[in-house]
Amino acid sequence: MMKTLNDYMKLNYRMEIVEDTEEGGFVVSYPELPGCITCGETIESAAANALDAKKAWLEAAIDENIEIYEPDSLENYSGQFKIRMPRSLHRSLAEHSKREGISMNQYCVYLLAKNDTAYSK
Repeated sequence: MMKTLNDYMKLNYRMEIVEDTEEGGFVVSYPELPGCITCGETIESAAANALDAKKAWLEAAIDENIEIYEPDSLENYSGQFKIRMPRSLHRSLAEHSKREGISMNQYCVYLLAKNDTAYSK
């Protein structure tokens, strides 16, 4: 059965917001909706514009009978994994996290997210 525009609008598509360091403002896209991209001067305006862009993209896709993919599910991911590391790295991470006043787990998540963002561009 084909979904309606309202059905698709209710789905939780991943929104990516990136600061535009050259032009200013923020660029927003939905990776699962190819070509669905917009911008705004503030994060709030960019997010609001993104909802309008998402609706327009979905309307056009429905009108043109373009296949619309559903959002990726996070069901298969627990948010946990084990990692082995050299003792010296363990010590270094523990010391840095203590200096920052956060748990080593929070510090490692911060480092992973920071590097993942850098490599996803």
